[in-house]
Amino acid sequence: MSSEEKITILNKELEQIILANKSLKSENDWLKYQLAELKRMIFGAKSERFVPQDANQSSLFELPEEDKQEKTVEFETVTRKKPETKKQQPLRMEIPAHLPRRTEVIEPENLPEGSKKIGELITEVLEYEQASIYVRQIIRPKYIVEQNDEETRIVIADLPCLPIAKGNADASMLAHIMISKYVDHLPFYRQVQIFKRQQLNISESTIGGWFGATCKLIEPLYEALKNKIFSCDYLQADETPIPVLTNDKPGATHKGYHWVYHDPLEKIVLFDYQKSRGREGPDELLKNFSGHLQTDGYQAYNNLKNQSKIMQLACMAHARRKFEHALDSNPTLAAEAMNMFGELYDIEREVREGDMSYEAIKELRQHKAKPILEKMKKWLDEHLLTVLPKSALGGAIAYTCNLWPRLVRYIDDGRFQIDNNLIENTIRPVALGRKNYLFAGSHDAAQNAAMIYSLLATCKINNVEPFAWLKQTLSVLPDYPANQLEKLLPRQN
Repeated sequence: MSSEEKITILNKELEQIILANKSLKSENDWLKYQLAELKRMIFGAKSERFVPQDANQSSLFELPEEDKQEKTVEFETVTRKKPETKKQQPLRMEIPAHLPRRTEVIEPENLPEGSKKIGELITEVLEYEQASIYVRQIIRPKYIVEQNDEETRIVIADLPCLPIAKGNADASMLAHIMISKYVDHLPFYRQVQIFKRQQLNISESTIGGWFGATCKLIEPLYEALKNKIFSCDYLQADETPIPVLTNDKPGATHKGYHWVYHDPLEKIVLFDYQKSRGREGPDELLKNFSGHLQTDGYQAYNNLKNQSKIMQLACMAHARRKFEHALDSNPTLAAEAMNMFGELYDIEREVREGDMSYEAIKELRQHKAKPILEKMKKWLDEHLLTVLPKSALGGAIAYTCNLWPRLVRYIDDGRFQIDNNLIENTIRPVALGRKNYLFAGSHDAAQNAAMIYSLLATCKINNVEPFAWLKQTLSVLPDYPANQLEKLLPRQN
């Protein structure tokens, strides 16, 4: 074999080694990224805050070039007396003025006669009285009325409207149980323990029966909410898992999903339980919807039967999040992208603080956000083929490029949101609830939870106090006209 042939063979082997090295490096970077994501999920901070670094500002611990040289250091011992500092008094929390005051006057002991009052010192301290449980006893006297010598009739007042017919729990008790579980995240068994401390023994099965009856009562109101939310032309959608006990999986839980729909203009939220994350759920609910739908990049939203009537928007926060996760592996390029996202969100902050009309919002975005988006698209195209596809940054760029037409669509209408953060905020109580009550007892229980979450989430985004609203609603709902149920939905104060 000639030397030229040997060189050719060695060059081919070298090329194969280089390719294999690149492949292994790419795989190694991808595995490191997956490990970092796993650690983030288990141990990491949830904050996605990013503070851009000024390119002209040196690091706090970076020395000037001439000071990096080794120098002879001489030490001198100096004794200094630390100046005495006056200890500051702690600042106490200001007690709200709207809380009722119970005045208590304490006069000095052995006060001589003729003493003149020159003022007073007022000290305010917070006190707490445990919630009281009482029995509402409804007495309805019975009367006999003689109409003539042969006919008599008995007269008795009608029983007031009760949420549960022939039940012994009024609207206030039912509202307290619902709010305790779905707002304060107290499972029923913990509520049973709290009631026991108040000398009231209620079994968990009784509370479960009250819960089922309450859900049956509010189901027509939930349907009214559903009809209202899908009559709009702009929706946000997302989904979150919920473990469910079923007979199909003894000893394990079924992974069901709450599909969440949010109308940011009317401030309405709807939770819909489905057994899977397939497109069957949104297919059914969105079959008559016509308008704009804002989602993340989940593929189920791309193949809906009603797709021809739906214009999709994407969530800028999901795209930004992927670059934030890439900061560890490629801090320089990821920071460039994060700075551009920061400029876009600075504009949205200006929108929120300015209390602007929809037309003014659109004009501002076209003037300020559009050039930034054009710069970002150019940056994405430039780096799409220069970074490893199986890297955190490569995945972030590919994700953003795939959804780009949907991501930039928000600047075309002042009503649109830049991201889905509003709907993610409504899902947060479900995540907190999962950590406390762990699972739903059945598929029906999961759908009942979806109804409660829908109404209470709508209360939250409208700044409606949930207990007062639910108590009032349960009090009037049994006799309320079916064609006017929409009036009972939580409204912004």
